[in-house]
Amino acid sequence: MEFDLNILQQAGLTEGESKVYLALLKTGFTTTGPLIERAKVAKSIIYQLLDKLIEKGLVSYAIKNNVKHFNAESPSKIVEFLERKQEELLKKTQEIKKYLPELEKFQNRDEEETSIQVYEGFKGFQTCFNHTQKFLEKGEEFCVLGLYAQQEQKYHNYWMQTHLSRVKKGFKAKMLFNKDTKKEILENRNSYEGCDSRYMHNDLKTPAWILTYKNITSLFLQDEDLAIEIKNQEVADTFKAYFDDYWKKSKKL
Repeated sequence: MEFDLNILQQAGLTEGESKVYLALLKTGFTTTGPLIERAKVAKSIIYQLLDKLIEKGLVSYAIKNNVKHFNAESPSKIVEFLERKQEELLKKTQEIKKYLPELEKFQNRDEEETSIQVYEGFKGFQTCFNHTQKFLEKGEEFCVLGLYAQQEQKYHNYWMQTHLSRVKKGFKAKMLFNKDTKKEILENRNSYEGCDSRYMHNDLKTPAWILTYKNITSLFLQDEDLAIEIKNQEVADTFKAYFDDYWKKSKKL
């Protein structure tokens, strides 16, 4: 039976480390020769991979007849390795928190100055939209114009998470979707407190949808996993006026 190496990689091992550890589990106490053949890794990197596994506490070795023999530790050591990583991450998080006030002093807070930021990839896309969580307070709202009818499931999952966070913080959302969007999508969004999702009154479709709140306007191109954030009050007021015009012509679902 083949074992899914992705499981070991999710635990923090590289692909090469996963192959070597699994091969060593199957082979038992052995030298590098049989291990290279079974793990199907290059001879030039076998010791590097073994050293990394030793550091992680997943492999040990003994010298027999002046030759190093390696042995895989119990798979339960993977859990111990993850627990150590979690403890280290917690310590680093607590340490950086101490310096946040000092670091934030260096941040330019001149709200009158225009700034444009570009975010690439799904993580960057999330970072841009998550600024609503950072800047909006209880009772405030963001507005979205031109939401796509078709979206990958990763986006639906992400939107549901953001709505939960939004509800917890207490700010609201007004959202206008393209007319060919499935009704159940709007119904899902409206099931979250403080969200009013509606269809646009016309058949307009654009390559990007627009998010507006406070002095921020963000353009999102989901097909490209690309977001452009503009901080400028006049720009935000302009796009908010466009949104308000469309909103007046929309109907509650």
